[in-house]
Amino acid sequence: MPYVDGYVIAVPRKNKSEYIRLAEESAVVFKDHGALSVVENWADDVPTGELTSLPKAVKCEDGEDVVFSWITWPSREARDAGNKAAMADPRFKDWDVSKMPFDGKRMIFGGFVTIVEQ
Repeated sequence: MPYVDGYVIAVPRKNKSEYIRLAEESAVVFKDHGALSVVENWADDVPTGELTSLPKAVKCEDGEDVVFSWITWPSREARDAGNKAAMADPRFKDWDVSKMPFDGKRMIFGGFVTIVEQ
């Protein structure tokens, strides 16, 4: 079964088109380095809970929405090699992380072993 990198971030609504452009460019790089798919999702029905929720998890501020995304890889080994190659790719090396359209310090991310796929 595939291996999945997942992440949740808060993106200012005013940066939505810039984020989409960044996501499309990133998807090409990850797929060039072995990713099977890259999926980016903009919040549509994501309530703020009383105790926990996606907006609370990323400390969503006024004017921001949650983005929930994942990259699917053939295996953990393919993901490790693909991420390393992507980070060394010249298309990423020229990016100024201080000018990203979101606050990377509030990003939640991790790698997951798929346990059910139907």
